[in-house]
Amino acid sequence: MSRKITIALVGRPNVGKSTLFNCLTRSRAALVADIAGLTRDRQYGEGLIEEHAFRVIDTGGLSSEQAAEGVYVKMAGQALQAVEEADVIFFLVDAQKGVVPEDQWIAQELREANKPIILVVNKIDGRNENIVLAEFYSLGFPFLYAIAAAHGRGISALIDYAFASLPELSLEEEDPFLSFSTNAIRVAIVGRPNVGKSTLINRLLGEERVVVYDEPGTTRDSIYIPFKRFEKDYTLIDTAGIRKKGRVDTAIEKFSVVKTLAAIDSAHVVIMIINAHEGVVEQDLHLLGYIIEAGRALVIGLNKWDGLEQEEKQKIVADVKRRLTFADFAKVLPISALHGTGVGHLYRWIDQAHAAAGVRANTHEVTQLLEQAVEAYQPPMVRGRRIKLRYAHMGGTYPPTIVVHGNQTQDVPTSYKRYLINFFHEKLNLTGTPLRVEFKTGENPFAGRRNTLTPRQKYKRERLMKHVRGSKKKK
Repeated sequence: MSRKITIALVGRPNVGKSTLFNCLTRSRAALVADIAGLTRDRQYGEGLIEEHAFRVIDTGGLSSEQAAEGVYVKMAGQALQAVEEADVIFFLVDAQKGVVPEDQWIAQELREANKPIILVVNKIDGRNENIVLAEFYSLGFPFLYAIAAAHGRGISALIDYAFASLPELSLEEEDPFLSFSTNAIRVAIVGRPNVGKSTLINRLLGEERVVVYDEPGTTRDSIYIPFKRFEKDYTLIDTAGIRKKGRVDTAIEKFSVVKTLAAIDSAHVVIMIINAHEGVVEQDLHLLGYIIEAGRALVIGLNKWDGLEQEEKQKIVADVKRRLTFADFAKVLPISALHGTGVGHLYRWIDQAHAAAGVRANTHEVTQLLEQAVEAYQPPMVRGRRIKLRYAHMGGTYPPTIVVHGNQTQDVPTSYKRYLINFFHEKLNLTGTPLRVEFKTGENPFAGRRNTLTPRQKYKRERLMKHVRGSKKKK
């Protein structure tokens, strides 16, 4: 499993960094707007363009004249922090204004980072690219690319260019779990601060392995802890709590957002901890949405369950089920990390979720299930023709992916896709993992071809036409 690269967007104010950020993260727009830890002056998002998956960081504009004034000191510090976190830097400049002194100053600052840098010349609309790029070669960067972020021009080509020019990265330096057993089940514990993540880690391990942190931003990196239970290898990943964005104000805490997202990406199973006393809050929903979009197996732990009255427990469970209908495949388990109630059962559901995420089935079995689903509930009619789903096969694991082939599959409504997902979930026993269903329309091999009639067919056709013309005359 390869990790995603991180791209930092750096440049002067108003060169189009945020516009490019929105283009790159179009598949994760909600996450960009709502996830905890993202502020107006610095934002993190996820992007997927063709086969390239990446993480992108938007930064505030840098100016040499204002770098030592008030809030601009913090903005510059955050931009430099983003540069430190990044694998590659997109240095944005404005094609309309050409090279300005601030660009020269930023270029000098970025060279000291010793990171791969691509000079992105934005706002190229209506201009000769060769002439514009020639001016920016004076900044001394070997990699230049022209785009128009406002219109989406050149964005896909820019990402292809970045991945092609990026040196091979050492995964061992970035992914600590690779130094552990390759067969270990990687389990990330995530949630808001003070919901009991570190306490749960200690309870699962049976020792005080990690310190329970109360101060935000204290833990900068995710902690990877390998251990063995009943001859089975696990790697627990303790992550920093992700708070509501209005309460995040330190560079270290913002840096932990990247680390937590990376921990989710590297995990096989994610345990999402929710405070039972507070119930499901908006921040929990945003984080759960990211986990599902990442395709990770999921177990939800309702922590701090002890001490609640029976009536209150019933209300909490009902509220959780109501608000988490989009994650109904996940097991919701009441636990108490402090006292150990229900914690032992987590291993069972971790193993179940991991097995479901890696499930494999042959084409015959999956196609039979598809036929059963279609027989029970036919696809709708589109433009007078019934959508036909012919066969299906497994397209991947982690998460399980089923590819359905047929005709007019591009018109399959969302409701019917959801029906198929629920059907396959039940039949394949995929409790604990999201399921993806993809559709492919087969090409008509006879499209554009005209059948050549034999002499006998031509004779029959002439007789039929004479009969039709004779009937019309009688009328």
